[in-house]
Amino acid sequence: MYIVDSYFLAVILCFVTMLCWGSWANTQKLASKDWSFPLFYWDYALGLIVLTLIFGFTLGSSGESGQAFWPNLTQASGGALKSAFIGGIIFNIANLLLVAAIDIAGMAIAFPIGIGIALVLGVIVNYLASPLGNPLLLFTGVGLVSVAIVLDAMAYKKITKGSASTKGIMISMAAGILMGFFFRFVAASMSSDFMNTTPGLLTPYSAVFIFSIGVFLSSFIFNTYFMFWPINGIKSTYLDYFRLGNPRLHLIGLLGGIIWCIGMSLSLIASEKAGFAISYGLGQGATMIAAIWGVFVWKEFKGAPSGTNRLLTFMF
Repeated sequence: MYIVDSYFLAVILCFVTMLCWGSWANTQKLASKDWSFPLFYWDYALGLIVLTLIFGFTLGSSGESGQAFWPNLTQASGGALKSAFIGGIIFNIANLLLVAAIDIAGMAIAFPIGIGIALVLGVIVNYLASPLGNPLLLFTGVGLVSVAIVLDAMAYKKITKGSASTKGIMISMAAGILMGFFFRFVAASMSSDFMNTTPGLLTPYSAVFIFSIGVFLSSFIFNTYFMFWPINGIKSTYLDYFRLGNPRLHLIGLLGGIIWCIGMSLSLIASEKAGFAISYGLGQGATMIAAIWGVFVWKEFKGAPSGTNRLLTFMF
């Protein structure tokens, strides 16, 4: 399988992760004009599986280094498979809440609050489990992100009033708290040495595949709930997926899942050299990328009251 052999390259892959994680939600924004986010989400979840299989049978099976994708899956222990699968379930709940928050509040709000909280918790949890990297730089960054979350919430309060404002912030916060823990479960399923894989443990390619299965299967519980009891918008059914969908909408959803999963895969591939705290934390710089999309492309703060732009400037 392909293995990253330098710290510098690992950091570059983490930057690509950041771009992917901060940009995939544009596909949801595009699709939301025509159908509800739970219907979009079925294609998104399928996109995760498609990408993990492509990576698994190409990068994960090429060369002579490490253990190939399929042999690694067949030798995996129940504990490792369970850990990666649980990671997918936790991520799925968090991501559905995040997509709901995007639907309510927009990318410039949901991402800085939700993913900002996830970054803070995720860096702490993953650093305690695998203390690689400079703690002063890591936790100074975490502190600055925490300030940015507060400023972003204050900016959102200026453009929405009452229950709508509170609802968008609370859902974003719930998504962030859950999102902060999923990565540790996936990391725990993986061998720390990619070249000489520990028996029973997974490689990055097989771990992200099991993770994606956890996301897809748990969607039959969680996404079904959002379909019939939506947080925002009208109820949708399974029939709507086939009746209202068209090739363009399905491709947009698949693309969203593929973009996010490219980021997840590269983050795991980079984790051996960079460490889990850095690979996760740098990837979650997606907060900045998503805020840029929301503020400058989608114009989510257009016509905002005086003082809002100052808050956004300090948030960035």
